[in-house]
This record gives sequence, structure tokens and C-alpha cells, in this order.
Amino acid sequence: MSGIAISTSIDVTLPEWLNKCLRESSPRSGEAEDRRHYDESLICRAFTFAYQLHHGQFRKSGEPYICHPVAVAGLLRDLGGSPAMIAAGFLHDVVEDTDVTIEEIEELFGAEVRLLVEGVTKLSKINFKSKTESQAENFRRMFLAMAQDIRVIVVKLADRLHNMRTLQYMSEDSRRRSAQETRDIFAPLANRLGIWHIKWELEDLAFKYLEPEAFRQMQQHVSEKRTAREEKLAKATEILRERLPQAGIHCLDISGRPKHLYSIYQKMQRQQKEFHEIYDLAALRIIVQTNEECYRALAVVHDAFRPIPGRFKDYIGLPKPNRYQSLHTGVIGLTGRPLEIQIRTLEMHHIAEYGIAAHWKYKETGGSNSPFTASDEKFTWLRQLLEWQSDLKDAQEYLDSVKDNLFEDDVYVFTPKGDVVPLNPGSTSIDFAYRIHTEVGNHCSGSRVNGRIVPLSTRLQNGDIVEILTQKNSHPSLDWLNFARTSAAKYRIKQWYKRSRREENVTRGRDLLEKELGKTGFESLLKSDAMQTVSEKCNYHSVEDLLAGLGYGEITLNLVLNRWREVVKSQQPATMVIPPFVAKESSATTKALRDVPHSSSRASDSPIVGVEGLVYHLAGCCTPIPGESIIGVVTRGRGISIHRQGCHNLENVECDRLVPVKWNSAVETSARPHTYPVNIQIEALDRVGVLKDVLSRLSDQGINVRHAQVKTAIGQPALMDLGIDIRHRSQLEQVFIQIKKMSDIVNIRRVGQAEE
Repeated sequence: MSGIAISTSIDVTLPEWLNKCLRESSPRSGEAEDRRHYDESLICRAFTFAYQLHHGQFRKSGEPYICHPVAVAGLLRDLGGSPAMIAAGFLHDVVEDTDVTIEEIEELFGAEVRLLVEGVTKLSKINFKSKTESQAENFRRMFLAMAQDIRVIVVKLADRLHNMRTLQYMSEDSRRRSAQETRDIFAPLANRLGIWHIKWELEDLAFKYLEPEAFRQMQQHVSEKRTAREEKLAKATEILRERLPQAGIHCLDISGRPKHLYSIYQKMQRQQKEFHEIYDLAALRIIVQTNEECYRALAVVHDAFRPIPGRFKDYIGLPKPNRYQSLHTGVIGLTGRPLEIQIRTLEMHHIAEYGIAAHWKYKETGGSNSPFTASDEKFTWLRQLLEWQSDLKDAQEYLDSVKDNLFEDDVYVFTPKGDVVPLNPGSTSIDFAYRIHTEVGNHCSGSRVNGRIVPLSTRLQNGDIVEILTQKNSHPSLDWLNFARTSAAKYRIKQWYKRSRREENVTRGRDLLEKELGKTGFESLLKSDAMQTVSEKCNYHSVEDLLAGLGYGEITLNLVLNRWREVVKSQQPATMVIPPFVAKESSATTKALRDVPHSSSRASDSPIVGVEGLVYHLAGCCTPIPGESIIGVVTRGRGISIHRQGCHNLENVECDRLVPVKWNSAVETSARPHTYPVNIQIEALDRVGVLKDVLSRLSDQGINVRHAQVKTAIGQPALMDLGIDIRHRSQLEQVFIQIKKMSDIVNIRRVGQAEE
């Protein structure tokens, strides 16, 4: 079917570029098809194929589904994408939403299109235990595809952008979930690739659905000041247009760039300022011809306006990880207000706007559309994500690592040889050491920053020269986890401890399992195929790995026993010996999950009953205390996490990870009862001595105060954040009663309290 015949039968309005492509790609009798016609034919065939497959399908908005692939393909065309990329834009949903296989895509459109389509196809046809696991597996697959061809993520970003533009037709839960994922993953990815206009729009759209009230307020504020802002930029532009040619600088363009809403909102939150206190709502951009003219133009700007100390950044000499280059300076404008000015060449401007896509859109060389891979130097962040990909098996931990690695690197430090190492804000020498190499981190014994020995916990600053001191007999310390900033460093520290104490953990896990299964036939049981199956069901490669995880607290004994029951019941009764506990009635099992044993010799000294022999900790999100109902949750690497019943963090936890626990009443009533940290916030009338009075009231009741912080604002109540040690819920209630009796107290509440 020809392009013309197809286009006349289409019941949707197509963009002019696609209509033109459909017309011009029609076969011409007696004329050989050149490369351009072949490319247009690929685009038209992809559109026709997608249109036929999606015919009769509709989006939530009521529009024909084909409108979405057409919009995605249009975004890719605007980015200068190759015909294969545009074809992938048309086809990116057909494998997921129709019966077409990825092999058929390759047969019809080639291996290049197949790779791009496969990279963005969701794993919706695979069943996962949780949404977190599904999301993590989607990202693992996407990053693997990106490693082969970075254009995969550009197609995915175009797909996500159009979905965000039409998000108003989805349910409230879907909107918030998509917006949060966009803010956490896709906007940072666009930033990593330097595609600024997509990053900004994604951030603003996510902002609109995650914080609608703040978004509307920002829109109103920005709209009200638009006229005054444009007048200020016009006056500054007029001055520079006159001065730059006088200095012999060929200025290609001077224009204003308004900052997007989310960046203004972030600045207000970061600096704790109101909107009227934010002055640089727009930046003036100067485009010149050469790098040398950038620095000469900077001198002209500083001569025309007074520079603001500390506001100059040279991203030309030290580009950002996403290849962004520009000179940034802050000056005092004609009205006495700060003004941000950016100076760059035309090529830098193209890269700043289109990022990696500038390679396709503005380079006319023969290989301009050749794919980038993870081996390219500019994609060190992608190589690091792939490095952790094989190690991090826990879905939530992997997602946390992805988010940590995607956020923009703000701190640039140097090795003694002068190599630049980008790090996350707040990073320490430990993060630097593990960024260089895992073994450098594992054998780190000290750090020298700018020639001086400093503690490993010292936060690194821009421009620091960092040297890591190593010794063969040095090894990680658990204290490092308290100040390591990156999830990569924290994971490597934990991994070292798990490996170094593996034999101890295996022995501990073996003892725990043997006490439940009995000594008779236990060794044979460990070597059986059934136990290997149990290990695999618990996501371990071998029985020894399972025992180590059990001993370390990564997995609970209850979970292992439940998996063992499942395996035993699936086997023929005559083929294996069934331990006594497996034969218990399901009602007894259910009761065991509800009721924790009332006494246990092993639990006599522990405040928590139900975690005998396991590593556990009290969750910081809800800070449970005796007198409150509690539940345990199995975590990766930190043993059992004890939460309050009703804690909001339990909503998406799988039932298999829950452990029945309760407070040990014997310990609660002992002569030396334990105390537990609780954070409270008090609102009080702002007056001299109010904190002292509150602390005196707590002291009278024998309450220890671990920390206290007061925040004040003109015309607002004082906010006192206190950390106190509590023995029991009844004691906390008494504290609230006594403090509420004070005349200056407006309100008191517990911070991090679970839902009742």
C-alpha cells in the first residue's frame, strides 16, 4: 500500500512533516530509490504498521492511540533523530500492546530498530511480587539496552514526556506515581544527557501533579512579575549589544531565558526564602563565536555591571558530566537587583539545549547518527550503574542506588595526578576512595586533602585535591556507614563485612535452622535438591549463601521455613522425609503468625521477643516504644527492622517479609529498663526562656534530652525539635500532658509517628 493511499484512509490529523513524508516516499516508476527515499520509506512503513496494529485502541483521553506514537516520533524528529529512532518512536508500544513479537520487528525493520524498541518495552507480561520489583527490573533492562546504544533512553524520554503532557486523564494514584518516577528517574536522566528543555518540562509537569498548590502559586507569582522582568532584561541587553562590538566581539545573539517553575521553587526551599526575595528569575544568555571570545565577553560584562562575589562559575574549563559548557556570572543590574548572565559559543549552546542529541542534530558528518555506548568516557555514570546492577539484588536498594547516581554531581575534586572526579554533594574521602576503585576503598587507612591529613569523615569541597592512603592490612570500618554519602560506598562496605565474616554467618545460620529441623538427617537435608530449591526461592544461588544470609539477618527463619513447606508440599510424599513441623495444620501456622510465644529463654535479656538470634534495629520512621503494637520486617543487609503497627512504610511490604514480634514484658518491668529515642516537635509562643522552661519540665520528670533545636520566624510560633529518651508509651503520654499545661505551648506532636 502506498503512502498516499494510506494517508487518505487515516482518521486522525497528522503533523505536516509526516504528511509530507508519506507523500514523498511513494514509489516512483522507472527511478531507483536513493538513500533519502529509503529512509523515508522506513519511517512510513513504521507508521503504517503501528497505525494498523493500534487501530481501534484509544487512550484515556478518548483519542485514537496512534496519536501517542506520532507525538513521540515528532519529538525524536525535533531532536534530530535518525530514521531508525523515528521508526522506533512509532513502534515503541506495539510489542507491549499487541501480539507482535520483537523478532517480527527485527524481520520487518532491521536489528537497529529492534534494539531501540526492545530497550523501551516494559516488562508488563512478566509477573513480579511487587511494584517495586517490577520497576527495578524495568530499569535494569533499560540500562542494559542503554549500554549498547544510548539512543534507547532518548526514545524513552520522548515517550515519557508525551505521557506526562497527557497525565490529566489518568487516575489520581497513577498521576502521582508517574510524576514521582519522572522526578526521581527520568528528569535526572535527561539532565545526565544534557537535554535541558526535556529536563525542565519533565520537572515542571511532575511538580504540577506532586505539589499542585505550590505549582499554581508559582505560576501566579511568575506571571505577575513578567512585565518588569522583561523590561529589566531589555535594558541590560541594549547595553551589551552596544559594548560587545566595541570590544571587537562578534555577538551572535543575546536573549533572556526565564527559569522554569520547579527550579525557582527548589531555590526558595533550599534558601528558605519567599518568592519576592528571589531576584534572578531569568538569565541573560550571550552567544559568541569562539572560546576566547567567551572570556573577553565576560570582561565586558564585569565592566558594564558590578559582579557579585562568589557567583562566577567556569563550566568551559571544567565542563559538567553531561558535557555542558558555559560561563556563569552573577552581577548587579541597573535596578540594583541580581542578574545572572551565561556566556557560551553556538556549539556549546546546541549541546546545552539538546545534549547528546546535538551530536545528531547539528553534526553533518557521515557517522553523525552512530550510537554512543557505555564505553564512551562521557558516560562513566552509566558504567557505574551497570557495575552495581549485577551486585544489588534487592529491588529497593537498587532503585535507591539508581537515584543516587543519577542526581547531578555538584562537587568536583582532583586526584594527585590532576584527574577530575565528580562526586555527590556531601561526599567524603570514603566515597572518593570507592569511586576510584573498590580495593582502594577496602584498604583505605587515611586521607590527605590539599596536602593535609584529615579525618575520613571530612566533607569534600570543589577543587579539593584528594589522596587516599592505603595499607594492605587495612579494612573497612562499620563507622564508615555513618558518614559515607553514596549508596555505592555503603554497599561495598557492607559487602566486605558479609564476605569477611561469611564462615561465622554460615555457622550461625546452620545452628538456627538445625534447631528447627532437628539434628536427625540434617546434613543430608542440606545437600538435597529440595533445599537447593528453597535457596533459589529465597533468591540465593546456593544453600551456603542461604545459611549466610540467615546468619547475617538478611532473611528470617520464618521465611525459610515457609519456603521449605512450599517445596515439601509440592513433592511426592514417598520421595522425601517430611520434618514434623511441616505436617502441622495450616490453622496452627496461621496462629503462629498471630501469636508470639509468651516465654523464651533466649529472649530473656532482649527487649524484643520474636527475633531470637537475629540482627535487628528499631525503625527510624516511626520510632516504636514499649506499649505500642509492633511488627518486624526483613531487610537487606540490616537484619530485622521493627516498626509500629500501622506505619505508612508497611503499606507495600510483602507478607512474606513480615515477622511477628512483641515487647518483652520482663525487660520492661526490670530494675533497669531500656530507654528508646523519640522525636517530638513543640510549637510555642516565641519569648525569651521558653526552651529553658520546657527543658526544666522534662528534667523534673527524669527525661533525658539527647538534642534540642529551635527555629524562629518573625510573626510565627517558635518550633522546638527535641530528641528525648522514653521508657514506655505511658511515660510519653505523661510528658505530653505536662508540657500542654504550660501557658505558652501552642501544640505538641510526635515526629515520625505511625498512623493509628
